Parts: sequence; C-alpha cells; structure tokens
Amino acid sequence: MRIGFVGLGNMGLPMATNLFNGFKNEADFIIYDINQTTTSNFLKDHNTDANNKDKVKVAKSPLEVAKEATVIVTMLPASQHVESVYFGKDGLLEGLGENHLVVDASTIDQSMATRVAKVLQEKGAKAVDAPVSGGTGGAQAGTLTFMVGSRSTEDFDVAKPYLEKMGKNIVYCGTNGNGQVAKICNNMLLGISMIATSETMNLGVRMGMDPKLLAGILNTSSGRCWSSEVYNPCPGVLENSAATRGYTGGFGMPLMAKDLRLAVNAAVDTKSTVMLGALAQQLYNQMAANKEFEHLDFSAAYKWLAENSK
Repeated sequence: MRIGFVGLGNMGLPMATNLFNGFKNEADFIIYDINQTTTSNFLKDHNTDANNKDKVKVAKSPLEVAKEATVIVTMLPASQHVESVYFGKDGLLEGLGENHLVVDASTIDQSMATRVAKVLQEKGAKAVDAPVSGGTGGAQAGTLTFMVGSRSTEDFDVAKPYLEKMGKNIVYCGTNGNGQVAKICNNMLLGISMIATSETMNLGVRMGMDPKLLAGILNTSSGRCWSSEVYNPCPGVLENSAATRGYTGGFGMPLMAKDLRLAVNAAVDTKSTVMLGALAQQLYNQMAANKEFEHLDFSAAYKWLAENSK
C-alpha cells in the first residue's frame, strides 16, 4: 500500500508526519508540495530505514500521487488551490479510479467540497471532506478534531483509521459538504471570540490589571472560552502561545480572514444574519492586508487593537 499526501504547509507537514509514523510499517509514502524545500526535508527526515531507503518518494505532480497511491490526503489553503490540485493540469482527477480513497482536509466553501466529491464518486473513488480544528499545536500532537462529510457511513469507516493517526476526535457530520459547514461555523465563532478576548485583555491591562491574573479570573468565571484559556492573545499569559512567540507560526491571519469570508458568503446564500461574524471578517481583512500583520497568527488581533487604540 502507498499513501499520498498533498500540501505540506504549517498544518499539513505535522499531519503528514503523524500519518507516516502511524503507517510506516504498513505502507510507503508519496508526497507533493510546491515548496521543494519542505518536501526535500521531509524526504531526508523520513527515509532513514537502511533496508528501505525509498520509503518516501517526492512526486513531480498531483497526478503522480494519484497514479501511485491508493489513499490520498490533501491539505490546502483555499478553494482555488483545491481546484488546481484536483482539476488542473496534471491534477489528481486524471489518475483517480475506483480503488482510491481521497480525503480533503482543507477548509473550503461547501460548494467546492460537494463538487469535488461528485466528480470523484463518478470515477468510482471514495471522497471524504474532513476539515480540521485544533491549530498547529493539535496537528503536531495528533489531537486534531476532524469534521467529516461523506456519501455514507461506510466511506467514513474506511477513512477513519487514517484520520485517527492525525487526530483525536473524528466526528461524522453527514453527507459530503457537511464537514465544511461544521468547520466554517466553528471558525466564525473562534474568530469572534478571539477579538472579544483581545478587547477584554486590552481593557484590563490598560486599567492596570496584571494580565495573568485577569486571564486566571476569566478562565474560572463565565467569560471563559478557548481563546482566553488555551490560546490567550496577550503576550506572557501563556508560556507556549503564539502571542508569547511574537505571534509567529500558528493559524495565519489570511486563513482566518478566508474562513470568515466563507462563513459570511454562506450567510448570504442562506439569508442568515451574522452581524458579529461580518464585523470580525472586516477586521481580519484589514489585518491580513497590513504588511506588519499579514504573516502573523490570528491572535495578533490583540496587538492590532492595542496599537489602534492609542
């Protein structure tokens, strides 16, 4: 058996590493990413078996992955990248057939997820959309939550053993596209709560409160949330947070802006009211368009608010 992985970015790289480690005694691996430095490093780090030096192979295109692997996982930034990898020249679609299981862990709009699934199923492949929650820390620890959409529970059961090597909570959400629904709703709430936490921490600090003390009170009171307790945006509150690392790594500002854009677009399509979601989306758009903030973690909303409140 050979497993393929396409997209070795901040999330994809640790996910691919965990998947490789989980199946290294059962399967070979083939990878593809446009960043050749990343694929070269993955090859160097994992082709360490003296008796099987070709355990990992770097493909020249997504098509090569489809031709050589029967199980394929993709982890890509946005819908346009999914469209290119699946439907573009030398894309996955050209090489897929009835023996393939394809899991797309990207966060994209629901219509793209259902389009990919429909075309793959017409070729006889099993298609699963499985966007994730848990950030880079969860990807590294293998504790991600997967929100899974598939044509049937049978397809979900086939995909689950692979997802379990990369995550802790594997949740079946129903038909193809439903995984994306769960993800964009989750990330809209996350984006809003991060701004609310950033505003709260800024207010407390400006009023003279020690930030660690304030965070401790919030996290044992009714204001407690993931953004305050696990990923507090105020530098120095949490030892290993992105905020304490100068907001480097983590979940990038453009990705949060993109996810909130998906949520707002979905709200327009379904005639839903998302006033806070739309306001949050505008703020992340501004930060993502700013050269100082575009490469920072989304929790840099705290820094943005602090600097723009003077």
